[in-house]
Amino acid sequence: MGKLVDLLRESDKTVVLTGAGISTASGIPDFRSPGTGLWQRMDPYLLSVETLASDPGTFYRHCVEIFTPVLTVEPNPGHYALAKLEDLGYVKGIITQNIDGLHQKAGSKKVLEVHGHLRTAYCINCLREIPLTALLQRVEGGEIPPLCSSCRGILRPKVVLFGDLLPEDFIEAQREVASSTLLLVIGSSLEVSPVNTLPSLASNLAIINLTPTGYDAMARVILHADAAAVLTAVAEELA
Repeated sequence: MGKLVDLLRESDKTVVLTGAGISTASGIPDFRSPGTGLWQRMDPYLLSVETLASDPGTFYRHCVEIFTPVLTVEPNPGHYALAKLEDLGYVKGIITQNIDGLHQKAGSKKVLEVHGHLRTAYCINCLREIPLTALLQRVEGGEIPPLCSSCRGILRPKVVLFGDLLPEDFIEAQREVASSTLLLVIGSSLEVSPVNTLPSLASNLAIINLTPTGYDAMARVILHADAAAVLTAVAEELA
């Protein structure tokens, strides 16, 4: 951990990339852990553009099942530690693959959400937005697919589905990593494309993840450890 603290002290611009592993301590399962990962229990393509178009009943039932519990989850010490490191000036921004909004709940200010978020849903025709909670309530009430009150277009969550293009936040994320002096990856297997290309843009790389990644050989620091515990200790050391 001492080497990571030194890197953070030396870095003029540290950017953080987080994956599902930072939120597991909040009770949200990751995607690929054997036996517990979300994609171990369901076909990921049930949440795809194709399923939305061809089988909206299945798509929206899985939206309710997967997204509803996440809306009430609270940040864990890892999220709060990152917010503290931002307040202290050691972290200049967070790029997250997560859609749970826990970085913002913990107080992080500059967050790029490259896979979207669960705050709103939108109409695929007129782009009108409504709270995601309103969409889920309508689905639970039997409205499948839920339709826009303005144009009768289909409403869908503002998350990146399989088959979607990534939002503008990803372009900004590429710029942020390319201009950084350190990219700290936390809780990501770095297997999901194209987000897994971001470390190749970094001048220096550090990784905190329970399991090895394809970028370990490039990293100056690798910690195969619990993210929340490491980040809490790092924030305390730098405070």
